[in-house]
Amino acid sequence: MTAQTDTPGSVTAVYQVSGMSCGHCEGAVSGELSRLPGVSSVRAVAASGEVTVVSSAALDEEAVRAAVDEAGFELVGRA
Repeated sequence: MTAQTDTPGSVTAVYQVSGMSCGHCEGAVSGELSRLPGVSSVRAVAASGEVTVVSSAALDEEAVRAAVDEAGFELVGRA
């Protein structure tokens, strides 16, 4: 999937993350991704493994991978 532009100056990307199983998992992933520069919103859904990130510019996938790893999960790729 390509990044979608929702509002002027923002980019929405959806990632697939494996290993999330509960609200605590969602919070851990969201918390780490929220720390990345430019991120304005993160929505993680454990049931589907999808994480939607809204940022001011496209994010570097390695930075996203490192943040997800720090939370204890694995970035599978873009959804």
